Amino acid sequence: MIHKASNFNSYGMKKIFLLIKLFIFYLFLISYVEAKETNYLDEGIILFKKKEFEKSKIFFEKDLVFDPKSEKSYLYLAKIFNKKDNDDEQEINLNNVLLLNPQNEEAIYMLTLLKIKQSDYEETRKLIDKFNLVCKSFCSKKKEMENKFEKLIPENAKNSN
Repeated sequence: MIHKASNFNSYGMKKIFLLIKLFIFYLFLISYVEAKETNYLDEGIILFKKKEFEKSKIFFEKDLVFDPKSEKSYLYLAKIFNKKDNDDEQEINLNNVLLLNPQNEEAIYMLTLLKIKQSDYEETRKLIDKFNLVCKSFCSKKKEMENKFEKLIPENAKNSN
C-alpha cells in the first residue's frame, strides 16, 4: 500500500507541475497579446507630435522591447535626443536605423547634420554622397545639407576645387 501511495504522490506532483507550467504559459500569452494590442509605436508618435518627448520616449522604448527591429522607434528616439541636444544618444539611434535600413533617407539626413555639427568633414562627405544615391522622397533637404556642408569644407579643400 505504501508503494501505491508513493506512485500516486509522484503522479499527482507531475500533474500539479504540468498545471503550473500551463498556468505560467497562459499568463505569458495574455501579457503578450495585451502588449500587441497596445501599439506602443503609435502611442509614442501621438505623444511626440504633442511635444511630450519624455512620455513618447517611454513608448518607443517599450516598442523596441517587443520589436527590436523597429526602425521607426529608433528614428523617433533619435529625434527626441536631437531635441535634447544629446548627440551621443542621437547618433546611436541613427546608426541603429541605418543598420536596419541603410537607405533610410531621414536617418542619413539627420546623421549628416549631426556630423556637420561635429565638424566631421570626411564622414559628412560620405553621408552626402550616400544621401544622393538613395534620395527619393526627402530630396528637398539636399540643398540645405550642401549649404551647411560648404561652411564646413576646410580652406585647402575649397582651393583644390
